[in-house]
Amino acid sequence: MFRQEELKRLHVIRKILEKVLKQVEAAKILSLSYRQIQRCVQRVKREGDQGIVHKSRGKASNRRLADRVKERVIKLYRKSYKGFGPTLASEKLLEGHGLSVSDETLRKWLLQSGDWKKVRRKGVHRQWRERKGHLGEMVQMDGSHHDWFEGRGPACVLMGCIDDATGRAFGRFYGYEGTMPAMDSFRRYIQRWGIPLSVYLDRHTTYKSPAKPSIEEELEGREPLSEFERALGELGVEVIHAYSAQAKGRIERLFGTLQDRLVKEMRLREIESIEEANGFLEEYWPIYNRRFAVGAREEGDLHRSLPRGLNLDHILCVKTGRALRNDFTVAYNKKLYQIEDPIRVGQVQVQERADGSVVILSKGRSLKYREIFTRPMKEKKQPVRTGPKKTTVPPRDHYWRNFKFGKGRYDPGISIGSKL
Repeated sequence: MFRQEELKRLHVIRKILEKVLKQVEAAKILSLSYRQIQRCVQRVKREGDQGIVHKSRGKASNRRLADRVKERVIKLYRKSYKGFGPTLASEKLLEGHGLSVSDETLRKWLLQSGDWKKVRRKGVHRQWRERKGHLGEMVQMDGSHHDWFEGRGPACVLMGCIDDATGRAFGRFYGYEGTMPAMDSFRRYIQRWGIPLSVYLDRHTTYKSPAKPSIEEELEGREPLSEFERALGELGVEVIHAYSAQAKGRIERLFGTLQDRLVKEMRLREIESIEEANGFLEEYWPIYNRRFAVGAREEGDLHRSLPRGLNLDHILCVKTGRALRNDFTVAYNKKLYQIEDPIRVGQVQVQERADGSVVILSKGRSLKYREIFTRPMKEKKQPVRTGPKKTTVPPRDHYWRNFKFGKGRYDPGISIGSKL
């Protein structure tokens, strides 16, 4: 069977043999040298149409890997890397076993052995959004729910961040997706690289408050803020909310990559807990970013360094106003706290920190307190009696002494003295 290029070449050679074309003209048409056209003509004259076929057709390449290498690679794949994609598996073979096999060669071997199947993904075409120009101009942030430990450990969420301009990634594992994990993850990000100009988020209740605006907020044209929005506002970070998962596709693709590569890396290390996974991420992120991060289109880093004296504990926390009771106690989160400082205010602010601690403040000053586990019972005051019970005897001329029902009932017009 002839290939398309060979059929084209054979057709031109026939025209030469029929003396319709000159060899110089044929060389221009086929983009070959004059000497190569001469060799093709001689071969077709000698062997017929089969002379146009390249002599290396059907022969093994001199650069191919030995069969024993192929057998060893397939054996290692089935033993240690089952389910790995060809690209990741080729990296692991080089890293762990010193076997240099290209991902395309490995893909061909795995397809032939039946250990890998092509997956054709059909999706809706969406318009591509160009990356931001500068590092730190925008950071996408979200949480990924997945069976990260493949049943070996507890369910957890990866709170991840990715720089829009470079694709530089960061994240940590937490037990749930909420305000405290989001604040802790963002705090670790800004302590490492600085404060970005903006953060791109979805409309999860952690990032977007579902409450209806109050009358004051409606009059001022404001929307109610979640605690995370409030904290970012105090840090001077612009919050942008996406209306679909596809709008923040860069971090969604990051999670898709990590759900494949990171899961398998932790499988090889037999990681079974959130603590072990977070420890592994400290060494994993530099390797991942060297492999996948790209250079920004514009020079310059727009991350802002943390201002000197800025206390992140007072910003990245949950702030709640609570009434101070007459007995100087504060109720918060089903717990009761006794204030020990002498103050006279109607309300205090309770701050819940990411480490689980609680701070109570009044006019910016931290107050001393202690938790009350059993509320003291109030004693009922008994009436004090100083002597025997007094009885009141109405006088003899009291009107009830002469009160009668019926015809002879009391007539207020008649004097009491006349009845006696």
